[in-house]
Amino acid sequence: MRTYIIQNIRLPIEASKDEVFACATQRLLKFFSKMAIGKMKIHKSSVDARKKTDIRFVYSVAAEIDGGADDEMLAADGIVPTADEKMEIRFGDKPLSDRPIVVGFGPCGMFCARILAENGYRPIVIERGSAVEKRAADVERFFRLGILNPESNIQFGAGGAGTFSDGKLVTRIHDPKCGFVLSEMHRLGAPEEILCQAKPHIGTDYLKTVVSAMERKIISYGGEVLFDTKLEALRFSGNRVSGIETSKGSLACGALILALGHRARDTFDMLSESGIGMIPKAFSVGVRIEHLQSDIDEALYGRLAGDPRLPRGEYNLSCHNAERGIYTFCMCPGGEVVAAASEAGGVVTNGMSNFLRDGKNANSAVAVSVNPSDYGGSVKEAVAFQRSLETLAYRAGGESYAAPCETVSDFLGRTRGKEPSRVLPTYRNGNVKITALDRIFPDFVSESLRFGLISFDRRLHGFAADHAVLTGVETRTSSPLRIPRDEQMTAFGFDNLYPCGEGAGYAGGITSAAVDGINCALAVMEKYQKI
Repeated sequence: MRTYIIQNIRLPIEASKDEVFACATQRLLKFFSKMAIGKMKIHKSSVDARKKTDIRFVYSVAAEIDGGADDEMLAADGIVPTADEKMEIRFGDKPLSDRPIVVGFGPCGMFCARILAENGYRPIVIERGSAVEKRAADVERFFRLGILNPESNIQFGAGGAGTFSDGKLVTRIHDPKCGFVLSEMHRLGAPEEILCQAKPHIGTDYLKTVVSAMERKIISYGGEVLFDTKLEALRFSGNRVSGIETSKGSLACGALILALGHRARDTFDMLSESGIGMIPKAFSVGVRIEHLQSDIDEALYGRLAGDPRLPRGEYNLSCHNAERGIYTFCMCPGGEVVAAASEAGGVVTNGMSNFLRDGKNANSAVAVSVNPSDYGGSVKEAVAFQRSLETLAYRAGGESYAAPCETVSDFLGRTRGKEPSRVLPTYRNGNVKITALDRIFPDFVSESLRFGLISFDRRLHGFAADHAVLTGVETRTSSPLRIPRDEQMTAFGFDNLYPCGEGAGYAGGITSAAVDGINCALAVMEKYQKI
Protein backbone atom coordinates (compact mmCIF):
# COMPACT_ATOMS: atom_id res chain seq x y z
CA MET A 1 0.00 0.00 0.00
CA ARG A 2 1.36 3.38 -1.03
CA THR A 3 -0.05 6.88 -0.53
CA TYR A 4 -0.28 9.29 -3.45
CA ILE A 5 -1.21 12.97 -3.56
CA ILE A 6 -3.61 14.01 -6.33
CA GLN A 7 -2.87 17.68 -6.88
CA ASN A 8 -4.68 20.73 -8.25
CA ILE A 9 -8.32 19.72 -7.97
CA ARG A 10 -10.15 23.01 -8.62
CA LEU A 11 -13.84 23.20 -7.70
CA PRO A 12 -16.42 25.90 -6.88
CA ILE A 13 -16.59 26.81 -3.19
CA GLU A 14 -19.97 25.07 -2.84
CA ALA A 15 -18.54 21.68 -3.86
CA SER A 16 -18.80 18.93 -1.25
CA LYS A 17 -16.05 16.68 0.02
CA ASP A 18 -17.62 13.77 -1.92
CA GLU A 19 -17.25 15.77 -5.13
CA VAL A 20 -13.59 16.40 -4.32
CA PHE A 21 -13.00 12.68 -3.81
CA ALA A 22 -14.92 11.85 -7.01
CA CYS A 23 -12.60 14.11 -9.00
CA ALA A 24 -9.57 12.49 -7.40
CA THR A 25 -10.91 9.01 -8.17
CA GLN A 26 -11.51 9.93 -11.81
CA ARG A 27 -7.86 11.00 -12.14
CA LEU A 28 -6.61 7.83 -10.45
CA LEU A 29 -8.71 5.52 -12.67
CA LYS A 30 -6.46 6.44 -15.60
CA PHE A 31 -3.70 4.43 -13.91
CA PHE A 32 -5.27 2.12 -11.28
CA SER A 33 -8.25 -0.18 -11.02
CA LYS A 34 -11.17 0.85 -8.84
CA MET A 35 -10.35 -2.00 -6.45
CA ALA A 36 -6.82 -0.65 -5.94
CA ILE A 37 -8.03 2.73 -4.68
CA GLY A 38 -8.37 2.81 -0.90
CA LYS A 39 -9.04 5.48 1.74
CA MET A 40 -8.92 9.15 0.85
CA LYS A 41 -8.57 12.36 2.82
CA ILE A 42 -8.10 16.04 2.05
CA HIS A 43 -4.35 16.68 2.06
CA LYS A 44 -4.32 20.46 1.46
CA SER A 45 -6.83 23.13 0.51
CA SER A 46 -6.48 26.76 -0.52
CA VAL A 47 -8.48 29.56 -2.10
CA ASP A 48 -7.95 30.81 -5.65
CA ALA A 49 -9.53 34.27 -5.72
CA ARG A 50 -7.75 35.63 -8.78
CA LYS A 51 -11.12 35.83 -10.55
CA LYS A 52 -13.60 37.37 -8.15
CA THR A 53 -16.48 36.17 -10.36
CA ASP A 54 -15.26 32.58 -10.15
CA ILE A 55 -13.61 31.97 -6.75
CA ARG A 56 -12.59 28.37 -6.29
CA PHE A 57 -11.09 26.06 -3.72
CA VAL A 58 -7.98 24.19 -4.84
CA TYR A 59 -7.56 20.79 -3.22
CA SER A 60 -4.98 18.06 -3.09
CA VAL A 61 -6.15 14.63 -1.94
CA ALA A 62 -4.16 11.85 -0.28
CA ALA A 63 -5.21 8.39 -1.44
CA GLU A 64 -4.02 4.94 -0.40
CA ILE A 65 -3.25 2.81 -3.46
CA ASP A 66 -2.71 -0.96 -3.54
CA GLY A 67 -0.36 -1.33 -6.46
CA GLY A 68 2.08 0.70 -8.48
CA ALA A 69 2.40 2.64 -11.71
CA ASP A 70 5.01 4.61 -13.58
CA ASP A 71 5.86 7.61 -11.35
CA GLU A 72 6.77 9.81 -14.31
CA MET A 73 3.42 9.20 -16.00
CA LEU A 74 1.63 9.85 -12.71
CA ALA A 75 3.56 13.06 -12.11
CA ALA A 76 2.61 14.33 -15.56
CA ASP A 77 -1.01 14.12 -14.41
CA GLY A 78 -0.32 15.76 -11.03
CA ILE A 79 -0.20 12.57 -8.98
CA VAL A 80 2.88 12.18 -6.76
CA PRO A 81 3.87 9.83 -3.91
CA THR A 82 3.95 11.29 -0.42
CA ALA A 83 7.28 12.38 0.99
CA ASP A 84 8.72 10.19 3.71
CA GLU A 85 8.46 12.11 6.99
CA LYS A 86 10.39 9.47 8.92
CA MET A 87 13.65 10.86 10.27
CA GLU A 88 16.83 8.90 9.80
CA ILE A 89 18.53 8.89 13.19
CA ARG A 90 22.13 7.82 13.64
CA PHE A 91 23.82 7.56 17.03
CA GLY A 92 27.46 8.46 17.48
CA ASP A 93 30.09 6.79 19.60
CA LYS A 94 31.70 9.83 21.24
CA PRO A 95 30.83 10.11 24.95
CA LEU A 96 29.17 13.31 26.17
CA SER A 97 31.05 14.76 29.11
CA ASP A 98 27.80 16.20 30.50
CA ARG A 99 24.20 16.73 29.50
CA PRO A 100 23.58 18.86 26.39
CA ILE A 101 22.19 22.35 27.03
CA VAL A 102 19.72 24.08 24.74
CA VAL A 103 19.60 27.87 25.09
CA GLY A 104 16.18 29.21 24.14
CA PHE A 105 12.67 27.74 24.24
CA GLY A 106 11.30 29.09 20.98
CA PRO A 107 10.32 26.74 18.12
CA CYS A 108 13.95 25.86 17.36
CA GLY A 109 14.88 25.10 20.95
CA MET A 110 11.63 23.29 21.70
CA PHE A 111 11.92 20.86 18.80
CA CYS A 112 15.65 20.37 19.29
CA ALA A 113 15.11 19.50 22.96
CA ARG A 114 12.11 17.32 22.16
CA ILE A 115 14.11 15.13 19.72
CA LEU A 116 17.10 14.92 22.06
CA ALA A 117 14.93 14.05 25.04
CA GLU A 118 12.94 11.37 23.23
CA ASN A 119 16.16 9.67 22.17
CA GLY A 120 17.73 9.52 25.61
CA TYR A 121 20.00 12.60 25.70
CA ARG A 122 18.31 14.28 28.71
CA PRO A 123 18.81 17.89 27.59
CA ILE A 124 18.64 20.89 29.89
CA VAL A 125 16.80 23.85 28.34
CA ILE A 126 17.38 27.33 29.70
CA GLU A 127 15.08 30.22 28.76
CA ARG A 128 15.66 33.78 29.94
CA GLY A 129 11.93 34.55 29.83
CA SER A 130 9.10 33.12 31.88
CA ALA A 131 6.76 30.17 31.52
CA VAL A 132 3.52 30.65 29.58
CA GLU A 133 1.20 31.76 32.39
CA LYS A 134 3.56 34.31 33.95
CA ARG A 135 4.71 35.53 30.55
CA ALA A 136 1.12 36.13 29.43
CA ALA A 137 0.52 38.17 32.59
CA ASP A 138 3.66 40.24 31.97
CA VAL A 139 2.61 40.92 28.38
CA GLU A 140 -0.90 41.93 29.45
CA ARG A 141 0.50 44.30 32.09
CA PHE A 142 2.70 45.97 29.45
CA PHE A 143 -0.26 46.33 27.08
CA ARG A 144 -2.46 47.90 29.77
CA LEU A 145 -0.04 49.91 31.89
CA GLY A 146 3.13 50.33 29.85
CA ILE A 147 5.21 48.54 32.49
CA LEU A 148 7.88 46.54 30.63
CA ASN A 149 9.61 43.47 32.02
CA PRO A 150 12.82 43.29 29.92
CA GLU A 151 13.15 39.55 30.56
CA SER A 152 9.53 38.46 30.08
CA ASN A 153 7.66 40.04 27.19
CA ILE A 154 6.55 39.42 23.61
CA GLN A 155 10.14 38.65 22.60
CA PHE A 156 11.34 36.52 25.53
CA GLY A 157 9.68 33.56 27.21
CA ALA A 158 8.12 30.16 26.59
CA GLY A 159 7.55 29.60 22.88
CA GLY A 160 9.67 32.54 21.74
CA ALA A 161 8.34 35.54 19.82
CA GLY A 162 5.99 33.28 17.84
CA THR A 163 3.79 32.66 20.90
CA PHE A 164 2.36 36.16 20.47
CA SER A 165 1.84 36.24 16.72
CA ASP A 166 -0.55 34.88 14.13
CA GLY A 167 1.16 31.53 14.54
CA LYS A 168 1.83 31.12 10.82
CA LEU A 169 3.28 27.74 9.89
CA VAL A 170 3.87 28.56 6.22
CA THR A 171 7.45 28.06 5.05
CA ARG A 172 9.38 28.14 1.80
CA ILE A 173 11.63 25.23 2.75
CA HIS A 174 10.74 21.80 1.36
CA ASP A 175 12.07 19.55 4.09
CA PRO A 176 9.85 16.51 4.83
CA LYS A 177 10.31 17.31 8.52
CA CYS A 178 7.84 20.18 8.04
CA GLY A 179 5.12 17.53 8.07
CA PHE A 180 6.46 16.15 11.33
CA VAL A 181 6.39 19.64 12.88
CA LEU A 182 2.73 20.14 11.92
CA SER A 183 1.74 16.67 13.10
CA GLU A 184 3.53 17.15 16.42
CA MET A 185 1.83 20.51 17.00
CA HIS A 186 -1.52 18.87 16.32
CA ARG A 187 -0.71 16.09 18.80
CA LEU A 188 0.11 18.78 21.37
CA GLY A 189 -3.21 20.57 20.99
CA ALA A 190 -3.22 22.58 17.75
CA PRO A 191 -6.40 22.35 15.63
CA GLU A 192 -6.59 19.54 13.07
CA GLU A 193 -7.07 22.11 10.30
CA ILE A 194 -3.35 22.90 10.28
CA LEU A 195 -2.73 19.48 8.71
CA CYS A 196 -4.68 20.30 5.56
CA GLN A 197 -4.49 24.08 5.12
CA ALA A 198 -2.19 25.36 2.38
CA LYS A 199 -1.43 28.31 4.66
CA PRO A 200 -1.70 26.79 8.14
CA HIS A 201 -1.75 28.95 11.24
CA ILE A 202 -2.40 28.28 14.92
CA GLY A 203 -3.05 31.64 16.51
CA THR A 204 -1.81 32.91 19.85
CA ASP A 205 -4.56 31.17 21.82
CA TYR A 206 -3.60 27.67 20.65
CA LEU A 207 0.14 28.36 20.62
CA LYS A 208 0.11 28.86 24.39
CA THR A 209 -1.44 25.42 24.79
CA VAL A 210 1.06 23.79 22.41
CA VAL A 211 4.06 25.36 24.15
CA SER A 212 2.97 24.18 27.60
CA ALA A 213 2.31 20.69 26.27
CA MET A 214 5.75 20.59 24.63
CA GLU A 215 7.38 21.52 27.94
CA ARG A 216 5.59 18.64 29.67
CA LYS A 217 6.58 16.22 26.91
CA ILE A 218 10.27 17.11 27.11
CA ILE A 219 10.21 16.64 30.89
CA SER A 220 8.41 13.29 30.53
CA TYR A 221 11.27 12.06 28.32
CA GLY A 222 13.88 13.01 30.94
CA GLY A 223 14.69 16.56 29.87
CA GLU A 224 14.62 19.64 32.05
CA VAL A 225 13.29 23.16 31.30
CA LEU A 226 14.52 26.11 33.36
CA PHE A 227 12.66 29.39 32.88
CA ASP A 228 13.82 32.83 34.07
CA THR A 229 17.37 31.58 33.50
CA LYS A 230 19.58 33.77 31.33
CA LEU A 231 22.83 32.74 29.64
CA GLU A 232 25.53 35.11 30.91
CA ALA A 233 28.92 33.56 30.04
CA LEU A 234 30.64 30.55 28.48
CA ARG A 235 33.43 28.42 29.93
CA PHE A 236 35.89 26.81 27.51
CA SER A 237 38.27 23.89 27.53
CA GLY A 238 40.29 24.25 24.36
CA ASN A 239 37.85 24.48 21.46
CA ARG A 240 35.00 23.03 23.51
CA VAL A 241 32.36 24.72 25.64
CA SER A 242 32.69 22.94 28.98
CA GLY A 243 30.09 24.91 30.89
CA ILE A 244 28.01 28.05 31.10
CA GLU A 245 27.22 30.72 33.66
CA THR A 246 23.58 31.64 34.03
CA SER A 247 21.61 34.10 36.11
CA LYS A 248 20.88 31.18 38.44
CA GLY A 249 24.32 29.60 38.65
CA SER A 250 26.77 27.41 36.73
CA LEU A 251 25.98 24.42 34.53
CA ALA A 252 28.38 21.92 32.98
CA CYS A 253 27.56 20.95 29.42
CA GLY A 254 28.60 18.32 26.92
CA ALA A 255 27.20 20.23 23.95
CA LEU A 256 25.76 23.74 23.73
CA ILE A 257 22.90 24.42 21.31
CA LEU A 258 22.31 28.14 20.75
CA ALA A 259 18.65 28.34 19.76
CA LEU A 260 18.44 32.06 20.48
CA GLY A 261 15.85 34.33 19.01
CA HIS A 262 17.27 37.26 17.08
CA ARG A 263 16.07 39.68 19.78
CA ALA A 264 18.71 38.58 22.31
CA ARG A 265 21.08 41.45 21.56
CA ASP A 266 22.89 41.43 24.89
CA THR A 267 23.53 37.69 24.56
CA PHE A 268 24.99 38.17 21.09
CA ASP A 269 27.29 40.86 22.53
CA MET A 270 28.50 38.36 25.14
CA LEU A 271 29.03 35.64 22.52
CA SER A 272 31.00 38.01 20.29
CA GLU A 273 33.22 39.02 23.21
CA SER A 274 33.76 35.31 23.90
CA GLY A 275 35.20 34.79 20.43
CA ILE A 276 32.13 33.38 18.63
CA GLY A 277 32.33 34.54 15.02
CA MET A 278 29.43 36.54 13.55
CA ILE A 279 28.81 38.25 10.24
CA PRO A 280 26.25 40.98 9.46
CA LYS A 281 23.42 40.32 7.01
CA ALA A 282 20.54 42.13 5.39
CA PHE A 283 17.33 42.61 7.36
CA SER A 284 14.23 44.79 7.04
CA VAL A 285 12.48 47.60 8.89
CA GLY A 286 9.14 49.32 8.44
CA VAL A 287 5.69 49.82 9.88
CA ARG A 288 2.47 47.98 10.60
CA ILE A 289 -0.43 48.90 8.30
CA GLU A 290 -4.03 48.39 9.44
CA HIS A 291 -7.20 48.11 7.36
CA LEU A 292 -10.70 46.98 8.19
CA GLN A 293 -10.77 43.22 7.66
CA SER A 294 -14.07 43.63 5.80
CA ASP A 295 -12.31 45.91 3.28
CA ILE A 296 -9.58 43.34 2.68
CA ASP A 297 -12.21 40.62 2.24
CA GLU A 298 -14.07 42.75 -0.31
CA ALA A 299 -10.89 43.59 -2.20
CA LEU A 300 -10.04 39.88 -2.46
CA TYR A 301 -13.44 38.21 -2.77
CA GLY A 302 -15.71 40.84 -4.31
CA ARG A 303 -19.42 40.02 -3.91
CA LEU A 304 -18.57 36.87 -1.96
CA ALA A 305 -16.90 38.84 0.84
CA GLY A 306 -18.28 37.65 4.15
CA ASP A 307 -19.28 34.22 2.83
CA PRO A 308 -18.74 31.87 5.79
CA ARG A 309 -17.27 29.23 3.50
CA LEU A 310 -14.30 31.49 2.74
CA PRO A 311 -11.44 32.17 5.17
CA ARG A 312 -10.61 35.68 6.32
CA GLY A 313 -8.83 37.39 3.48
CA GLU A 314 -5.04 37.60 3.59
CA TYR A 315 -2.39 38.87 1.21
CA ASN A 316 1.33 38.62 0.49
CA LEU A 317 2.72 41.47 -1.59
CA SER A 318 6.19 42.47 -2.74
CA CYS A 319 7.91 44.82 -5.17
CA HIS A 320 11.30 46.40 -5.84
CA ASN A 321 12.32 50.03 -5.88
CA ALA A 322 15.57 49.94 -7.86
CA GLU A 323 17.68 47.37 -5.98
CA ARG A 324 15.69 47.57 -2.73
CA GLY A 325 12.90 45.17 -1.84
CA ILE A 326 9.62 46.18 -0.19
CA TYR A 327 7.22 43.50 1.01
CA THR A 328 4.40 42.69 3.39
CA PHE A 329 5.29 40.37 6.22
CA CYS A 330 3.42 38.43 8.92
CA MET A 331 -0.05 39.46 7.74
CA CYS A 332 -2.58 38.98 10.57
CA PRO A 333 -6.21 38.74 9.43
CA GLY A 334 -8.61 39.81 12.15
CA GLY A 335 -5.69 40.61 14.43
CA GLU A 336 -4.10 43.46 16.33
CA VAL A 337 -0.85 45.40 16.36
CA VAL A 338 1.01 44.57 19.55
CA ALA A 339 3.67 46.23 21.68
CA ALA A 340 6.75 44.08 21.18
CA ALA A 341 9.50 46.00 22.98
CA SER A 342 12.12 44.05 24.91
CA GLU A 343 14.42 46.93 25.87
CA ALA A 344 13.60 49.92 28.02
CA GLY A 345 13.26 53.14 26.03
CA GLY A 346 12.33 51.53 22.72
CA VAL A 347 9.06 51.03 20.83
CA VAL A 348 8.67 47.94 18.64
CA THR A 349 5.54 46.67 16.89
CA ASN A 350 4.45 43.24 15.76
CA GLY A 351 1.21 41.56 14.72
CA MET A 352 -0.91 38.98 16.54
CA SER A 353 -4.20 37.17 16.03
CA ASN A 354 -6.10 34.27 17.54
CA PHE A 355 -7.01 31.12 15.65
CA LEU A 356 -10.46 32.38 14.63
CA ARG A 357 -9.02 35.67 13.34
CA ASP A 358 -12.21 37.37 14.38
CA GLY A 359 -10.95 40.88 15.13
CA LYS A 360 -12.23 43.96 13.27
CA ASN A 361 -8.88 44.97 11.73
CA ALA A 362 -6.34 43.30 9.50
CA ASN A 363 -2.69 44.23 9.89
CA SER A 364 0.62 43.47 8.27
CA ALA A 365 4.18 44.69 8.35
CA VAL A 366 5.26 46.72 5.35
CA ALA A 367 9.02 46.24 5.40
CA VAL A 368 11.95 47.71 3.48
CA SER A 369 15.19 45.79 3.01
CA VAL A 370 18.25 47.19 4.76
CA ASN A 371 21.65 46.17 3.40
CA PRO A 372 24.96 46.14 5.30
CA SER A 373 26.09 49.17 3.28
CA ASP A 374 23.13 51.12 4.74
CA TYR A 375 24.31 50.78 8.33
CA GLY A 376 28.09 50.51 8.17
CA GLY A 377 28.67 46.82 7.60
CA SER A 378 29.27 45.41 11.09
CA VAL A 379 27.07 43.45 13.48
CA LYS A 380 27.26 46.18 16.12
CA GLU A 381 26.22 48.79 13.57
CA ALA A 382 23.32 46.63 12.41
CA VAL A 383 21.93 46.41 15.94
CA ALA A 384 22.63 50.12 16.49
CA PHE A 385 20.59 50.93 13.38
CA GLN A 386 17.60 48.94 14.66
CA ARG A 387 17.90 50.34 18.16
CA SER A 388 18.10 53.94 16.92
CA LEU A 389 14.73 53.59 15.16
CA GLU A 390 13.18 52.06 18.28
CA THR A 391 14.52 54.91 20.42
CA LEU A 392 13.21 57.56 18.02
CA ALA A 393 9.81 55.85 18.00
CA TYR A 394 9.78 55.83 21.80
CA ARG A 395 10.50 59.56 21.91
CA ALA A 396 7.94 60.31 19.22
CA GLY A 397 5.34 58.47 21.28
CA GLY A 398 5.99 60.65 24.31
CA GLU A 399 8.35 58.24 26.11
CA SER A 400 5.43 56.25 27.50
CA TYR A 401 5.53 53.26 25.10
CA ALA A 402 2.80 54.87 23.01
CA ALA A 403 3.56 54.22 19.35
CA PRO A 404 3.96 56.78 16.57
CA CYS A 405 1.06 56.54 14.14
CA GLU A 406 0.06 58.25 10.89
CA THR A 407 -2.73 57.86 8.35
CA VAL A 408 -1.74 56.69 4.91
CA SER A 409 -3.13 59.91 3.41
CA ASP A 410 -0.85 62.04 5.62
CA PHE A 411 2.17 59.83 4.97
CA LEU A 412 1.75 59.77 1.20
CA GLY A 413 0.73 63.42 0.96
CA ARG A 414 3.38 64.63 3.42
CA THR A 415 0.61 66.41 5.32
CA ARG A 416 0.27 66.42 9.08
CA GLY A 417 -2.14 65.81 11.93
CA LYS A 418 -5.05 63.80 10.50
CA GLU A 419 -6.61 61.65 13.24
CA PRO A 420 -7.56 58.04 12.44
CA SER A 421 -11.31 57.69 11.93
CA ARG A 422 -12.64 54.73 9.93
CA VAL A 423 -9.71 52.46 10.88
CA LEU A 424 -8.78 52.79 14.55
CA PRO A 425 -5.30 51.69 15.69
CA THR A 426 -5.26 48.56 17.83
CA TYR A 427 -1.79 49.03 19.38
CA ARG A 428 -2.32 48.98 23.15
CA ASN A 429 -6.02 49.75 22.63
CA GLY A 430 -5.27 52.87 20.63
CA ASN A 431 -2.41 54.20 22.76
CA VAL A 432 -0.72 55.93 19.82
CA LYS A 433 0.52 59.43 19.07
CA ILE A 434 -0.04 61.05 15.69
CA THR A 435 3.46 61.62 14.35
CA ALA A 436 5.18 62.19 11.01
CA LEU A 437 6.95 58.89 10.42
CA ASP A 438 9.49 60.73 8.25
CA ARG A 439 10.98 62.05 11.49
CA ILE A 440 11.87 58.49 12.51
CA PHE A 441 13.02 56.77 9.34
CA PRO A 442 15.93 57.64 7.08
CA ASP A 443 14.87 58.88 3.66
CA PHE A 444 15.54 55.59 1.88
CA VAL A 445 13.06 53.79 4.17
CA SER A 446 10.34 56.46 3.95
CA GLU A 447 10.55 56.76 0.18
CA SER A 448 10.59 52.99 -0.29
CA LEU A 449 7.52 52.67 1.95
CA ARG A 450 5.70 55.24 -0.21
CA PHE A 451 6.71 53.38 -3.37
CA GLY A 452 5.51 50.10 -1.87
CA LEU A 453 2.15 51.43 -0.69
CA ILE A 454 1.32 52.82 -4.14
CA SER A 455 2.56 49.68 -5.89
CA PHE A 456 0.56 47.36 -3.61
CA ASP A 457 -2.59 49.45 -4.09
CA ARG A 458 -2.49 48.66 -7.81
CA ARG A 459 -2.62 44.95 -6.98
CA LEU A 460 -4.95 45.08 -3.97
CA HIS A 461 -7.48 47.88 -4.31
CA GLY A 462 -7.68 50.00 -1.18
CA PHE A 463 -4.31 49.01 0.24
CA ALA A 464 -3.21 52.67 0.20
CA ALA A 465 -6.63 53.99 1.19
CA ASP A 466 -6.56 57.37 2.94
CA HIS A 467 -8.09 55.99 6.14
CA ALA A 468 -5.61 53.07 6.56
CA VAL A 469 -3.18 53.67 9.42
CA LEU A 470 0.54 53.11 9.83
CA THR A 471 2.05 52.34 13.25
CA GLY A 472 5.78 52.15 13.88
CA VAL A 473 8.25 50.77 14.18
CA GLU A 474 8.74 47.21 12.92
CA THR A 475 12.43 46.39 13.37
CA ARG A 476 12.55 42.72 14.38
CA THR A 477 11.59 41.01 11.13
CA SER A 478 14.74 38.87 10.98
CA SER A 479 18.19 38.50 12.47
CA PRO A 480 20.75 41.18 11.50
CA LEU A 481 23.54 38.59 11.84
CA ARG A 482 24.60 35.04 11.14
CA ILE A 483 26.86 32.77 13.19
CA PRO A 484 28.73 30.75 10.55
CA ARG A 485 28.66 26.98 11.01
CA ASP A 486 30.09 23.96 9.19
CA GLU A 487 28.43 20.90 7.66
CA GLN A 488 28.20 19.29 11.10
CA MET A 489 26.25 22.37 12.25
CA THR A 490 28.97 23.42 14.69
CA ALA A 491 30.25 27.00 14.85
CA PHE A 492 33.57 27.40 13.04
CA GLY A 493 36.44 26.76 15.41
CA PHE A 494 34.37 24.95 18.04
CA ASP A 495 33.81 21.26 18.62
CA ASN A 496 30.49 21.23 20.49
CA LEU A 497 28.82 24.61 19.90
CA TYR A 498 25.73 24.47 17.67
CA PRO A 499 24.17 27.78 16.49
CA CYS A 500 20.73 27.29 14.97
CA GLY A 501 17.36 28.87 14.30
CA GLU A 502 16.35 32.45 13.58
CA GLY A 503 18.79 34.16 15.92
CA ALA A 504 21.80 32.48 14.33
CA GLY A 505 20.50 33.43 10.88
CA TYR A 506 19.32 29.99 9.69
CA ALA A 507 15.53 30.24 9.72
CA GLY A 508 12.66 32.62 9.18
CA GLY A 509 9.44 31.61 10.89
CA ILE A 510 8.04 28.99 13.25
CA THR A 511 8.24 25.95 10.98
CA SER A 512 11.68 26.58 9.47
CA ALA A 513 13.08 27.32 12.94
CA ALA A 514 11.59 24.09 14.28
CA VAL A 515 13.09 22.10 11.39
CA ASP A 516 16.51 23.67 11.96
CA GLY A 517 16.24 22.68 15.62
CA ILE A 518 15.44 19.10 14.62
CA ASN A 519 18.39 19.02 12.22
CA CYS A 520 20.63 20.32 14.99
CA ALA A 521 19.45 17.59 17.35
CA LEU A 522 20.14 14.97 14.66
CA ALA A 523 23.67 16.37 14.22
CA VAL A 524 24.33 16.15 17.96
CA MET A 525 23.04 12.57 18.10
CA GLU A 526 25.08 11.53 15.06
CA LYS A 527 28.24 12.60 16.91
CA TYR A 528 27.57 11.65 20.53
CA GLN A 529 26.37 8.66 22.52
CA LYS A 530 23.20 8.80 24.58
CA ILE A 531 23.53 9.89 28.18
